[in-house]
Amino acid sequence: MTKKQRYEHVLNFFQEHIPDAETELIYDNPFQLLVAVILSAQCTDKRVNLTTPALFRKYPTPQKMAAADFDDLFPLIRSISYPNNKTKHLIGMANMLLEKFNGQVPMTVDELVQLPGVGRKTANVITSVIDEQPNMAVDTHVFRVSKRIGLVSAGASTPLAVEKELIRHIPEHMVHRAHHWLILHGRYVCVARNPKCHECPLTQWCKYYETFVAPYAGQD
Repeated sequence: MTKKQRYEHVLNFFQEHIPDAETELIYDNPFQLLVAVILSAQCTDKRVNLTTPALFRKYPTPQKMAAADFDDLFPLIRSISYPNNKTKHLIGMANMLLEKFNGQVPMTVDELVQLPGVGRKTANVITSVIDEQPNMAVDTHVFRVSKRIGLVSAGASTPLAVEKELIRHIPEHMVHRAHHWLILHGRYVCVARNPKCHECPLTQWCKYYETFVAPYAGQD
């Protein structure tokens, strides 16, 4: 099977079965999504969604968050991983939105990565979710799944390398959805430990299954 064929089969499956895949973070506007994605670094979306309602009630806008005191904001995100750094990032991010971007969330990766707490992955999420730009955010799920299935080469050893290879092979109009397809597959099926190959619908196109599972199928 060629890499092109593998991409075609995998993308066609996702397109048919979960065509409307989207982020599991709950938000009402670009600012809320930006806050939620910053909080989600090394933290589950479920935990973020439990935390953000109270945060958004108290700080619904960049103006409100920019004026926040550390000691007032911190307790609202205490249950999130790295709350000290993320408290500083949120306040700094809100201030920069006001100072450099007229209080609006910018929609280019180059502008977004200037904000405190925003790296390339976060910027790719924002632009792909809000604006459906063909940007691929590579988190641990996307990195793991794309390598296991065989969508990217073994030599793609960094998130940026994986991102570039995925972008090169996925049709531009699918990229913003493919990001979610790979995340959801990694979150619920192709998990880090003991991937659920027995219930995976992609095994016939998966290099991991072909190499590590199929040869031992049926053995005790």
